[in-house]
Amino acid sequence: MPTYNKNFVFLAAFTGIFLFGVSIITLGSILPHISDLFKLDEIQKGTLATVFPFGILTGSLIFGPVVDRYSYRHLLSASILLEAAGFLMIAYAGVFYQLNIAFYLIGLGGGMLNGATSSLISDLSEDFGENKGANLSLLGVFFGLGSLGMPVLLNGLESWFSYNEIIAGMGYFMVIPTLFMLFIPFPAAKQVQGLSSSELKILLKDSLLIFSGLILFFQSGWESMLNNWTTTYLIEVKGLMEKTSLYYLTLFVVAFTTGRLLLGILLRRLSPYLMINVAAFTALAGGILLLLARTDVLIMAALILIGLGLAACFPVVLGLVGNRYAKWSGTAFGIALTIALVGNMIINYLIGVLAKMWGMQVYPVIMILTGVSTSILILMILGKYKKKT
Repeated sequence: MPTYNKNFVFLAAFTGIFLFGVSIITLGSILPHISDLFKLDEIQKGTLATVFPFGILTGSLIFGPVVDRYSYRHLLSASILLEAAGFLMIAYAGVFYQLNIAFYLIGLGGGMLNGATSSLISDLSEDFGENKGANLSLLGVFFGLGSLGMPVLLNGLESWFSYNEIIAGMGYFMVIPTLFMLFIPFPAAKQVQGLSSSELKILLKDSLLIFSGLILFFQSGWESMLNNWTTTYLIEVKGLMEKTSLYYLTLFVVAFTTGRLLLGILLRRLSPYLMINVAAFTALAGGILLLLARTDVLIMAALILIGLGLAACFPVVLGLVGNRYAKWSGTAFGIALTIALVGNMIINYLIGVLAKMWGMQVYPVIMILTGVSTSILILMILGKYKKKT
């Protein structure tokens, strides 16, 4: 029997991913404020936008071997403290280089939280014989709530407090979940002796794991381009006002979060292979509709379809990875998520280069090509999971 409280550990995972959701939206939420405060130019803004995902990438590389050998308590606690330090450094920063350190720390803590909470949910589901994909979908709901929470917090409290006071308050608040993580028991470490080099080679040479990471490579890039480029596309190409475009982006986030909630319910009744295929083609249809849309209603419908469709990929793929590599779930998740983050950065950089050459009308074309690549990989790879199972 497990020697830990299942509900407490689930709460720890949901809290961690919620804070990652808060961190992932932080740069976009406060960049206008700190740009005015520090008089940042475009190069400096681009630097901040670069160090943040590198922090996430570093965290994704670190967490797997650590949780497989030492379990989750200390890594989750350290991750939240890194995020807290980043928020406090932003609030009290006096020079630009401190902002770079702050965003790297937030990314580093967030990358470890993202991977460790997913691995933890996979292990919990294994211990209690529950559906991993469904539980990972529920985890994604809390990520979406965190993503929505930061803009709401800033808008709701700006009448009473300055941005710096709100950001500092977030940093101090994070001490509370850190203490919670430190004083509850977690599942035992699975690799007390550590992951051997031969075992790591087995994982790195496993084509099924690598191709699963490639699905997430395109999926992560697609999700990120929605967050980073949608408002620019809607303003420059579709002719919408800035406020309207931000509302439509929020509509996508709500649809995405709702999709994760529905997926968590449906995966307990339906095949994950069916759900991910339906979702992939739903998202692709949304991308095509966005390219062709000429009215506000069609634009909203496109973003809703994309949000609902994108919700399935990460929970289903990570659930399959967790089932296949249960013995090394942390390291396997780390490999898959690292490949995903590389895709995130490459695809976003590609959009920037192509948009500079041909304008933002290339945005939905790249989205559609990304969706086609994801769908092809899903059709190719998921059949192999069935055979292996």
